[in-house]
Amino acid sequence: MSITKHPLDWHLLKWRATAMIVLGMKKQAMEVFEEMLKQFPNDAYVINSLAFMKTECGDKEGAISDYKRLMSSPDVTAAVWYNLGFLQEEVGQIQDAEHSFRQAIKLNENLDQAWYGLGLVLIQLQRFDEAIKALKKNTQMQPMSPYAWYQLARIYVERNQPDEATKIIGHLKQFEPKFAKQLEQETGLTA
Repeated sequence: MSITKHPLDWHLLKWRATAMIVLGMKKQAMEVFEEMLKQFPNDAYVINSLAFMKTECGDKEGAISDYKRLMSSPDVTAAVWYNLGFLQEEVGQIQDAEHSFRQAIKLNENLDQAWYGLGLVLIQLQRFDEAIKALKKNTQMQPMSPYAWYQLARIYVERNQPDEATKIIGHLKQFEPKFAKQLEQETGLTA
């Protein structure tokens, strides 16, 4: 399932789909990718594009199925594993999502979104020590993004470690005061 040299009709269909995406015609673009898939059934670019368009159109299960088709490709990327994990988490396939996020990290340990996604699924699995490690890794890569900090604070509150949560609230006040205020309201802690 790799992209090889393509005939002119492949490129024309790709340009047509791209134009439709630019014009906001997502369903029509998806139809073009489906047409391409009939002609090029093992083309990783087409399968990935179709999965993305299905996601955009709300067909999460269809997108998951397409992303899974890509997993046998030697060209599978960390981003594809991340996208699969994201969708699996959204539809409640938490164990599968954990596996997908771990595969994404295995291929690219600097993919900060995969660390964050892993942290979220580990929270749902109530494996808080592992979740803390994953979220801390995310905050090292994205120190100014409030999302992992927010989740870390919530874990510390859950684990009855208010001092750690308070430190995070104080940290967030420096660059994301809205998140800090929300945490203060939710937890009753102040920094």
